[in-house]
Amino acid sequence: MTTALITGSTAGIGAAFARRLAADGHDLVLVARDTERLRDQATELHDRHRVEAEVLTADLSTDAGIEAVATRLTDPRRPVDLLVNNAGFGNKGRYLEVPLEDELTMLKVHCEAVLRLTSAATGAMRERRRGSVINLASVAAFVPRGTYGASKAWVVQFTQGVAKDLAGTGVRLMVLCPGFVRTEFHQRAGMGTDNIPKWMWLDADKVVTAALSDLTRGKTVSIPDPRYKALMGVAKVTPRSLLTGVTSKTGRKYGPQ
Repeated sequence: MTTALITGSTAGIGAAFARRLAADGHDLVLVARDTERLRDQATELHDRHRVEAEVLTADLSTDAGIEAVATRLTDPRRPVDLLVNNAGFGNKGRYLEVPLEDELTMLKVHCEAVLRLTSAATGAMRERRRGSVINLASVAAFVPRGTYGASKAWVVQFTQGVAKDLAGTGVRLMVLCPGFVRTEFHQRAGMGTDNIPKWMWLDADKVVTAALSDLTRGKTVSIPDPRYKALMGVAKVTPRSLLTGVTSKTGRKYGPQ
């Protein structure tokens, strides 16, 4: 029996990972800020799939929250075989419209927490010569669009670099880059979604299925849908100045969590 730790597990892609991994027989460590919601989720997954579901309340925008999760990841008595760094959020508004404090909090959750938790997990995994990490980014990483896109671009580059450095150790890393996913992400951020075409929306459970398949196949970057793979292919050959103009006009933020 293997154990997976999922941050931001109570909603969206995090909840989809929890459902899928529990159905596959993995024990879980569920991490989020809302203790009551975590307990309800743990009870449901345990009763349905007969797996152990541990609850860990932690706010990853704080040092104490990050340290609590890092401590759990390095516990030699209860090894974690898969870390899913899923926790994240979006801020509504253009640059300078968003308070600097909120921008810094985003960087804390999207970058510092991912760095510290990945380091904690992979250090323990390397000693055991097995384990995997999935870091959640977004297709926003590939287009110039404010702090959110910049933070996700960092996650992509970081994950690819660590994957290369740990090649041959038995530890695998992959960054997951979905587009628009039907979750609570935009509602929590107060972002409207009426201007987003229906064909651009993805299902969280299907995103997770594609991600786990890509992890098994040894991919380092996973874009879990042919439509977005095509769009990102076009983005790669489009001048950055044109991409900046398009994203500024649409004002859209690709937020997966």
